[in-house]
Amino acid sequence: MTKWPVVPALIFLTACSAYSEDRPPNVVFIVADDLGWTDLACYGSDFHRTPHLDALAAGGMRFTAGYASPNCAPMRACLLSGQYTPRHGVYTVGSGERGRAEHRKLIPPPNQTKLSLDIPTWAERLREAGYFTGHVGKWHLGDPPPHGPEQQGFDVNIAGFHAGTPPGGYFVPYRNPHLEDGPEGEYLTDRLVEEAIGLMRAHRERPFFIYLAHYAPHTPIQAKADDIAEYENRPAGEHHSHPVYAAMIHSLDEGVGRILAALEEMELDRRTIVIFYSDNGQHQRYSSSHPLRGGKGMLYEGGVRVPLIVRWPGVVEPGSVCHEPVQHVDFYPTFLDVAGAEAAPDHVLDGRSFLPLLRSGGEGKLDREAIYWHFPGYLQGYLPGQRWRLTPAAAMRAGDWKLIEFFEDGRLELYNLADDLGERHNLAAELPQRRDRLHAKMLAWREALNAPMPTPKP
Repeated sequence: MTKWPVVPALIFLTACSAYSEDRPPNVVFIVADDLGWTDLACYGSDFHRTPHLDALAAGGMRFTAGYASPNCAPMRACLLSGQYTPRHGVYTVGSGERGRAEHRKLIPPPNQTKLSLDIPTWAERLREAGYFTGHVGKWHLGDPPPHGPEQQGFDVNIAGFHAGTPPGGYFVPYRNPHLEDGPEGEYLTDRLVEEAIGLMRAHRERPFFIYLAHYAPHTPIQAKADDIAEYENRPAGEHHSHPVYAAMIHSLDEGVGRILAALEEMELDRRTIVIFYSDNGQHQRYSSSHPLRGGKGMLYEGGVRVPLIVRWPGVVEPGSVCHEPVQHVDFYPTFLDVAGAEAAPDHVLDGRSFLPLLRSGGEGKLDREAIYWHFPGYLQGYLPGQRWRLTPAAAMRAGDWKLIEFFEDGRLELYNLADDLGERHNLAAELPQRRDRLHAKMLAWREALNAPMPTPKP
């Protein structure tokens, strides 16, 4: 017999207007793939139309400093484990030895491509707390079984396996061993939304957590013809102009609208938290996150700063904005707080719950000095004349200050994001004391986590 967890009094008193039953809220967690910080209209795009996501932000909280990883797989490992990369060993996609060998100056440490089954995920903890847990979409952390969603705490897996991109593209045949083909012309983004709604309907009588991990707008850049035509007939925006990429975002937005409508139709909208997020920055061939520097595969802001929107009726103030940095590792403790669940014994969580930010209208600070990234491998370039997107490096943000260390030559870059969001003016030489203070913190963090470093070639 399932026992509902006891919801902490503080959460219940705050959220009593959000749902009438003494049970924790449902959660629908929607994650886009390669969606840049300014790819939504509510984040500044003047070309991409995202009315449903704009409405989600108007009805909830928009984070201006949501952070992820520079690329796909490590973000998902950090998200599900609540731990930084040195603890789980998933640093990149595939191998850290990317690009041409003769151009690599260092030997990266081994990279894991699967999330260890010894790591208890938040899905496991929420399922033990009485939630139905459903995974729909991209997994990218190993093949099921034994390394799929159902082995990591999800009751159901739809479409999730090792692939980081849809092997058959966005139209049937999908060539996905965990998703049956639909009718001719069916679009993958639409199908995943319908699967998520089906799980919501089937499990509406108990708390549910639906993790909808879209493949879009990751390559291949493919969209529905009518949507492409709409954007081909629109004037180009200042920084966005790719009609097919825009049409992919259009489908993402329509899917959010269908999910919100389904929750309202089932009378679950006021007891359901809806979260929208992205796994890393945009592909620079197709989009821009101006004024941020860089994009997917970089530790500059364009690679790691992403949209984050949370709607929770009765708890989150509509139209609120939060400027406090929130990172992938913070979701795990936040979900535990929301569900009234406990972390597994001896499982270290590197993040902080941002429930206080949700309750306070975005005001306040999280109890930590800094957030960190550790990336000891290589990512080859994909733009003309670009050898590397990223060489072995690490980064941290402490308050308004951002420090990046490049391991090949020990170069340090220091930026004040309050004054220089585009990371154009390296202050490392001008402010040596601040640079060295931050670098000492980064070194101490690496030592504490026993973070593996690349080694020189013999």
